Amino acid sequence: MSRSALLVIDVQDSFLQRPYWDAAALPAFRDKLLALIAGARQRGLPVVHVLHEDGDGPFGAASGLVRPMAWLPDGADVTFTKHVHNAFTDTGLQAWLAARGIDRLIVSGIRSEQCCETTTRVGSDLGFAVDYVSEATLTFAMTHPVSGRVYSPEDIIARTELVLAGRFAEIHSVDSVLARLDAEEVCHA
Repeated sequence: MSRSALLVIDVQDSFLQRPYWDAAALPAFRDKLLALIAGARQRGLPVVHVLHEDGDGPFGAASGLVRPMAWLPDGADVTFTKHVHNAFTDTGLQAWLAARGIDRLIVSGIRSEQCCETTTRVGSDLGFAVDYVSEATLTFAMTHPVSGRVYSPEDIIARTELVLAGRFAEIHSVDSVLARLDAEEVCHA
């Protein structure tokens, strides 16, 4: 039986200071992430917070913004701070997971195509099975630097699912990943 952990990546106040922050997108993301966290807790899974800190500005340690958003429930099992786009490099996360026999990751957080996707790819390369929960990730519109085409958050999430599916992760909704956990528990009971 695999042992899973929920990663909550970069859900931190730093993003509130970015010009691309879209407060209108927050409620749906927040509701899905809170449901995922509650479901993980009900099933006894560890909840791991990962925060991003680098340089100056809102992601710098001196900003005071490298902290979980206020609406996240207290009581993460552990919090790691990363300085690159994936949650593994120089954080101690891999050793923490290995010490607990965890071999499956459930990925959620901000930004879908950046730190969430990068953590998924690295985790897969390190041998973890990964469940990528798209609706519990958040991203923002981006403009292509050459063509000028604007990609919506929905475009970016669809592209992220496309490149991760089957090779690096299983793509899930909150309901489907919780159902997978329940089915796995029944099979091994």
